[in-house]
Amino acid sequence: MASLQWTDAGKRHRRPLGEVAHPTRQANLRAAWSLAEEAGLLVGDQEVAGSWASSPGTRASMRSNRGRDTKPELRLRSELHRTGLRYIVSARPVPSLRRTADVVFTRYKVAVFVDGCYWHGCPTHGLTPTKNRDFWVAKIEGNVKRDTETNLRLVDHGWFVVRVWEHTPTTDAVALVRLGLAESKHGRAARVIKADVR
Repeated sequence: MASLQWTDAGKRHRRPLGEVAHPTRQANLRAAWSLAEEAGLLVGDQEVAGSWASSPGTRASMRSNRGRDTKPELRLRSELHRTGLRYIVSARPVPSLRRTADVVFTRYKVAVFVDGCYWHGCPTHGLTPTKNRDFWVAKIEGNVKRDTETNLRLVDHGWFVVRVWEHTPTTDAVALVRLGLAESKHGRAARVIKADVR
């Protein structure tokens, strides 16, 4: 169920907009903003002063994206925990590197990243926006470059890096994490383990 939430004078308000049922969070956000626009709840389409956003709705949508505890992350963590695995959430595998993994197994040096299709340039589900296209293409390409650099730096520090997409089935993601843990336990060389794109 899509809804608008806001705070006014310290009081939290919520207004339901309607049902959305798309495969990705980004698609659901777009559908929710369309519902808000249809209901006449958005204020104009003027440029937001000093912002990269093309409209107030876009700015609000992008600001509402979570940096952690997304639904795909929560599903993966829940399943890992259910199978008896214990981990640290949203931590830097190497404290001196400004890189935060979604799930970290410090004992076995396995760092897990759950990548959003939009933000990390999924070749199957990633979308290129029509508004502010140059900005968003550069932003997503920068994220992909940073992901590659993160992989290399963590492997150089002896970490196994497991990367799964938000659309990767949870059972497949758990299998990849278990593979990383098994290889680490057997003393194999650190490497990147990625989910196949579907």
